[in-house]
Amino acid sequence: MGTAPGPEGADSLQKDSKVAVVKVQAIGAAPRQVTMKGLYFQQSSTSEEIAFVFQERENLPVTEDNYVKLQVKACALSQINTKLLAEMKMEKDFFPVGREVAGIVLDVGSKVSFFQPGDEVAGILPLDSEDPGLCEAVRVHEHYLVHKPEKVTWTEAAGTIRDGVRAYTALHYLSHLSPGKSVLIMDGASALGTIAIQLAHHRGAKVISTACSLEDKQCLERFRPSIARVIDVSNGKAQVAESCLEETGGLGVDIVLDAGVRLYNKDDEPTVKLQLLPHKHDIITLLGVGGHWVTTEENLQLDPPDSHCLFLKGATVAFLNDEVWNLSNVQQGKYLCILKDVMEKLSTGVFRPQLDEPIPLYEAKVTMEVVQKNQGRKKQVVQF
Repeated sequence: MGTAPGPEGADSLQKDSKVAVVKVQAIGAAPRQVTMKGLYFQQSSTSEEIAFVFQERENLPVTEDNYVKLQVKACALSQINTKLLAEMKMEKDFFPVGREVAGIVLDVGSKVSFFQPGDEVAGILPLDSEDPGLCEAVRVHEHYLVHKPEKVTWTEAAGTIRDGVRAYTALHYLSHLSPGKSVLIMDGASALGTIAIQLAHHRGAKVISTACSLEDKQCLERFRPSIARVIDVSNGKAQVAESCLEETGGLGVDIVLDAGVRLYNKDDEPTVKLQLLPHKHDIITLLGVGGHWVTTEENLQLDPPDSHCLFLKGATVAFLNDEVWNLSNVQQGKYLCILKDVMEKLSTGVFRPQLDEPIPLYEAKVTMEVVQKNQGRKKQVVQF
């Protein structure tokens, strides 16, 4: 039988074991590179086709200055305007996907004054963001975020914030919506159309809208307060101008928010979907004196007779590009006010967005391909 170690032997064993433990701890504490998966898109150099890919990315660097580190809880999906990115010289090999986010503040830089760790926030990442919203964590300047009310869910916040900004831009800043005005909102059952109708009703306007299908028509007829008239354009036979003039007693509408317009005759349009859109002459005809036409058609072409008709009515044409808020630091204060008001109206039930069922991150690639082709109706939101 072996003899038990004496006091000196025991001390020696204890020291050896401590050294062993220290060595194991040192090995275990060796710096380990933490990575996250994020969704990016890559555009082909030979065509306009874009591919969505998940990429491993390193953990975010230390949060500095006015930046906030955000744990993403939800991110909404929207079409990517690749043409605008090219014009702004923002093309990259891999461009981050997902900008409308809601989440929890994890860390703040030394100059951050509006947020602290643990705050629930929502916002829209800028066009030049290096981080994809479709990732577990992002780094964003505090001026692109606002507090999320407790009553608002993550998916509601992320799924409404951009359409809320677009509706505010169109109806408040571009057309000066006020009580008693008549408003035509094209494709009212779309994500933007729904929020625009609810904002117009909240401001006391009379709303007319168009429906692109029987399902959309039934959806719009369920709105409360009710829409003054729903024009079904799904069969291509509805006369939008005549219906609007009839509804307004021949005066025409004060504000038009279109969802695209036909620039040519029906026979010259390439797709059936475009054939369902109103012709630009119809929009000009149904505008009232001093009316405002807010268009999403970036390539709108007006001939001299069109301009003359608008001149006689004293009407205006404005282009809806919500990215102007991201491109102008001068307007940052107004932009934050819009974001805050969108959250407040979500909290009070003024805005009731049409959201699809939340999807997990691993389905984001396939879903984004559908969104990019503009084949979805309800807003798609990824929930983490």
